[in-house]
Amino acid sequence: MPMASPQTLVLYLLVLAVTEAWGQEAVIPGCHLHPFNVTVRSDGQGTCQGSHVAQACVGHCESSAFPSRYSVLVASGYRHNITSVSQCCTISGLKKVKVQLQCVGSRREELEIFTARACQCDMCRLSRY
Repeated sequence: MPMASPQTLVLYLLVLAVTEAWGQEAVIPGCHLHPFNVTVRSDGQGTCQGSHVAQACVGHCESSAFPSRYSVLVASGYRHNITSVSQCCTISGLKKVKVQLQCVGSRREELEIFTARACQCDMCRLSRY
């Protein structure tokens, strides 16, 4: 069986990678804006409603775990033997956007909602907003 040249293999892998990305959303490293559809209702009954494409922050940030330094071991009474450091993908900036709501009949309303304007890797928190 003849062996393919290195150039042919690289070309094949490139075509394979591109066609794989067409079938699914390409994975983007880091923390970045990601659009999603949101439906807004003016009340619990949905008297007025509309939809809008908002932005979320998604992605991966760095984390690590390592043996604690001696000074940390001593200060913790030898209970804190592993130190971990992590960051989470968070919204670093918001903006208001107006959503047009269609109401019963032909009445229209306008409502402002928040959407992410910028993202960054930052300290992990249970809730920021």
